[in-house]
Formats: sequence, structure tokens, C-alpha cells
Amino acid sequence: MSLELPTPIAAYVAANARLDADGMLKPFAADAVLLDNGAVFQGRAEIRSLLEEAVVAAKAIFTPDTLRYEDGQVVVEGPARGDFKGSPIRFTYRFTLENDAIKALEIAA
Repeated sequence: MSLELPTPIAAYVAANARLDADGMLKPFAADAVLLDNGAVFQGRAEIRSLLEEAVVAAKAIFTPDTLRYEDGQVVVEGPARGDFKGSPIRFTYRFTLENDAIKALEIAA
């Protein structure tokens, strides 16, 4: 099953499949906010650090299998597999898009 992801989300997911930190960062707005497991990452520099340390280093690849629109957000769910405890873990990604960029992303297991 292929999901029709909005362009910035599709770009993020495709770059994640390649473990490409630059590619994952590209669709984020310059002032984007990422909330991961209660921690807040503001702006591209902090988000890049998180992607390099928590995603690329752990070879964590997210494979979305559901998509819905809820309260102005694009909600994407699916498993992430990689070199981390409990792999695979099912995650929910809540994207807020603005001007064809990711303005906010909340990640929860």
C-alpha cells in the first residue's frame, strides 16, 4: 500500500529511508519545532543534532503505513526499525505544515 503523503513529509520519509540527515532536515522550516519523547528541539541546528544522534546513529527507519488528517495536522503512523532497544516500535508522527514546509513535528511511541 502506497500512501499519498504531502510533499514535505514524503521528502522526509524518503531521506529517512536513506539515513540522510541533510535530506531529512531539508523539508523543515528554519524556525521549526520538533517534540520527541517530551524533549523540544527548536530550529534547524537542534533538529539536525537530534536526527544525527537518534535517527542516523541508530539506523532508525520509519515506515509509515497509515495517514489521516486531524485538527489541522497530518498524522502518520507506522513502525520504526533500527539498532535501538525494542525495535521495531510503532510511532505516531504529527506534522504541522506551513508554506510547503514542516513547521512542527511531534513524535510519540
